[in-house]
This record gives sequence, C-alpha cells and structure tokens, in this order.
Amino acid sequence: MNVLYPAIFEYDRAEKRYTVSFPDLSEAITEGETLEEAFFNASEVLTLTLEGRMDEGVEIPMPSRRKNAKQIAPSARAQAALLMRWAKGEHTTAEIARALNTSWPAIARLENPHHWPNLRQLERAAAAIGQKLVISLEPVSTDMK
Repeated sequence: MNVLYPAIFEYDRAEKRYTVSFPDLSEAITEGETLEEAFFNASEVLTLTLEGRMDEGVEIPMPSRRKNAKQIAPSARAQAALLMRWAKGEHTTAEIARALNTSWPAIARLENPHHWPNLRQLERAAAAIGQKLVISLEPVSTDMK
C-alpha cells in the first residue's frame, strides 16, 4: 500500500508560475515559480492537508489513479500514520494494544501524524494486523514526462 496522490501541474505563461492541485483533496492547492519549487510545495501542502484531516477526524480518500498526473508523496510521518489507519481495518486500537502487550495510547500515537514512530513500533503494529512493513527509497522526480 502506497501513499502517493495524483497531482495536476499547470503552467500559467502570463504569471510564469506552476499551479498544483490534487483531484482527491480539493483543498490542497499550491504553486511555485519553478517546477522544482512546485514539486516541493506540492509535497508540503499534501502533508499539511492530510495532517489536518487526520487531526479533525475528516475522511481521507484513497489515492485515485489519474492519467497525466504526477504522483506526490507526503512526509514519511504522515504516510506512517495514514497507512496504520487504513491497514488496521476492523481491528480496534484496544485489540492491537492487547496483541502487542502495550497501552492504548501507545497504539494511538502510531496514527498521530505529529508522532515519529520508530521502525520496531511500526513492524510490530503491522504484524498485529496481519501486515508487514516494507520500506523503499525512490528517486525524486521533477520531470514532467
């Protein structure tokens, strides 16, 4: 499961700026004078939008697939929190806490986008809900092709 949201980049010749919007998250819009700045800002606004929705308990849609869109990832911390929320499915926080022999607040922190969980915590939590933690490094692309 990946947390990569499609972003639409549009260049305004008159303003000499790129505007970036996220079809799945209508409130997430940003811009940049250069393509590199637009990509950086896109990741930032995506992270802030997802964190805000998690903080407010607002539903977060799964990323859609869009043709001619660039895939943007939020911060690793936001990804971890969101993946834990999605992956736990029908398991309650209390059930996962019991399975890991830990407290409810310790498990709740894994779903907090402002908390930095360690790899061991993520591995154990993933195993408790029948998942496995997979980490990958991927190139940063600012190519519009």
